[in-house]
Amino acid sequence: MAITVADLKLGQRGIIKEFAYDVLPIKLLELGCLPGNEVEMVQVAPFKDPLYINVNGSHIAIRRSMAMLIELDVLEDTTAV
Repeated sequence: MAITVADLKLGQRGIIKEFAYDVLPIKLLELGCLPGNEVEMVQVAPFKDPLYINVNGSHIAIRRSMAMLIELDVLEDTTAV
């Protein structure tokens, strides 16, 4: 099962792996939602939609349905003791 942006917990980070270019709006691509870029979950709105993510220093609100289309490689938290 693939991990997507929608699966991230608050503060969790991941590297964008792949997605269908024809499905995502051009605006998300312009804001840096591209393979190889890091994504961090910043906040989840009430009722779990939309999601607020940080990509390349930009905070973006994204619908959960759109976030489910962006696959990630989750980064391990190295700050935990």
